[in-house]
Amino acid sequence: STEPVATQVVPRDRHAEVILSLALTASGLERLAVEIRHLQRSEVGEVSESFAPGQMGSSAMPHKKNPIYSENVTGLSRLLRSYVSSALENVVLWHERDISHSSVEREIFPSAFILCDFALNRMAEVIQNLHVDEKRMLENLQSGGGVVFSSLLFTCLVQKGMPRSSAYKLIQSISFNLQRGESLQDRLLENEDILKYLNPDEIKQKFSLEKRKKQIILQVKEILKRVQVQ
Repeated sequence: STEPVATQVVPRDRHAEVILSLALTASGLERLAVEIRHLQRSEVGEVSESFAPGQMGSSAMPHKKNPIYSENVTGLSRLLRSYVSSALENVVLWHERDISHSSVEREIFPSAFILCDFALNRMAEVIQNLHVDEKRMLENLQSGGGVVFSSLLFTCLVQKGMPRSSAYKLIQSISFNLQRGESLQDRLLENEDILKYLNPDEIKQKFSLEKRKKQIILQVKEILKRVQVQ
């Protein structure tokens, strides 16, 4: 549609908004890409990008599989965000009539749309072919002796009547003093202060992975439902 109110030049605020929207989209993709890069680190190893037969990994470390596509999306997102400052600079024009914005827009608009489109397709390919190591995920969860469940125990103690500060300090103290190979659940079952508020069955239930998995599945389904509606 035509511009309802304009001088010789259409105001550039809406142009800046378009570039910002593309940059935010790219930043969302980068957020996912960085998470994949972290999870693919050798010491984590929970997910990894697809690795084709004959594909090279690290040029210096033959054993290493680099998350090259996620790294690529990260770089593209940085580049796209750099266009936002230029788009905002274009909003201010001399006497509402100069064309200093023109040379900038001829560069950033085609590039921004192309970069965003490429990053979206690249990330879609990464997700479609992502390898998930469920066994390693479970090993990582168990390696901490169950401390990932500390917040659930803390909340439950407060709900049962223990003062919040006391519950926090108690769970914190027990967690901090866990030795390698020890279990938080076992330590809680031995603690008299804990047992005044929670019985053994209640404590064990808080360490149930199956219950947590059900909650996560429900969250994923809700996200997918919202995406499909949009």
